[in-house]
Amino acid sequence: MPMFVLCLVQFMLVLDDTVVNVALPSIRDELGFSTSGLPWVVNAYFLAFGGLLLLCGRLADVLGRRRVFLIGVALFGVASLACGVAQEPWQLVIGRFVQGAGSAMAGPAAMSMITLLYPGPEERTRALGLWGGIAALGGTSGLVLSGVLTDLVSWRGIFLINLPIVAVALALLPRLVPESRAPGRRHLDVPGAVLVTGAAVSLVYGLLRAGGTGWSDPVAIGAVVLSAALVVAFLVAESRAVAPLVPRAFLASRTRAVANGATLLFSMAMYAMSFLLMIQVQTALGYSPLLAGIAYLPYGAGILAGMWLSSRISLKIGTRQALLLAFLVNIAGLLLLSGVAAGDSYAAHVLPGMLVLSVGNGLSLPVMAAAAVEGTTEEDAGLGSALFTSVQQIGGAVGVAALTVMGYSGGLVAGAVCVALGAVLIVVLLPSRSGGPRRPAGEGAGGRSAPTAAPR
Repeated sequence: MPMFVLCLVQFMLVLDDTVVNVALPSIRDELGFSTSGLPWVVNAYFLAFGGLLLLCGRLADVLGRRRVFLIGVALFGVASLACGVAQEPWQLVIGRFVQGAGSAMAGPAAMSMITLLYPGPEERTRALGLWGGIAALGGTSGLVLSGVLTDLVSWRGIFLINLPIVAVALALLPRLVPESRAPGRRHLDVPGAVLVTGAAVSLVYGLLRAGGTGWSDPVAIGAVVLSAALVVAFLVAESRAVAPLVPRAFLASRTRAVANGATLLFSMAMYAMSFLLMIQVQTALGYSPLLAGIAYLPYGAGILAGMWLSSRISLKIGTRQALLLAFLVNIAGLLLLSGVAAGDSYAAHVLPGMLVLSVGNGLSLPVMAAAAVEGTTEEDAGLGSALFTSVQQIGGAVGVAALTVMGYSGGLVAGAVCVALGAVLIVVLLPSRSGGPRRPAGEGAGGRSAPTAAPR
């Protein structure tokens, strides 16, 4: 039951990544958005979500994962209501920003609670596989649900539909999951938190702006340069901090480092692919927005199939081999889809590549998630979860900004190159004995028993 509630909330959070896409024309017409203002309905969410993840993940470790999760869900619910009743463009943009902040609090806290509820390698891989698969389904379902609600009800329904899920989570989770926090540590590294949050917000803003205005925009370039400067300042501050936001020991894990690096490259490719494919089927193949969303449904089925296979494969052959296999499947799917052109049929040209790629996604996501939090404990589970999610968001922003300007085929081929680089990273740097069945259930990294947080 705790897993059901956490997955339901994650489904809702990821749903709101994509649910506004199809509804944007209706939102523009009713609220009177300008051409330059409309993208901020999407960007405000990503800016808050991507920028606040690391800070909120560490807050969850220090203040309590369940507490931060519930505050984030409540904040998300209030913001969803505000979005659903917005009468002016600025009201909707502010509501979306607050939604992103709520997601940044709830998402990492949920993943860290799952990490602690299921400490053994086998059960953790399966739990994170389910969690990651549900999240991926949320992104796919958002396109379909947006079209259905916008056409049959109103664009406001895409926000108001969140309220029942918020109510269920707030009512049930306090009874199902005990509180957990980092032991013996009750303060936050404020300078580190400010610097890393500023760096993330500045980077996400720069990338999002560059995606709309191009890299000749001095504001976009300045935001990225500022982000780099803040990262340097963050590293200097962390080297001098008594209790750093990101402990040195956390960064020393090669498995977590490689998993996050591979996730960055993977996310660049997949976010760009989703953006480009939705445009291609509507422009080159002539699909309506609703039909384009429905055409995306097999993607969800393929993810479920890959997710079902993922834990079984990784536990037999180990993390490195499982990720390498998954990335090769993803490369094949991207190359198949890159050939879709005007006049092509859905069944013969779109569906095969979509199914191959979706199975590859299902194979990849659970293993990457498990590797990214391998060895995390009560001390840093929230940080590990937040870093993984932040890498996904930043990778997605980079991919959309950098790969979509290459056009449909060029962008998908470039995405395949990104995934291939991730595969090289895995082969060269990922420890050969990472994951797999060699470690007894119930043990964390280094042979230590990971702490449990059993549901009440």
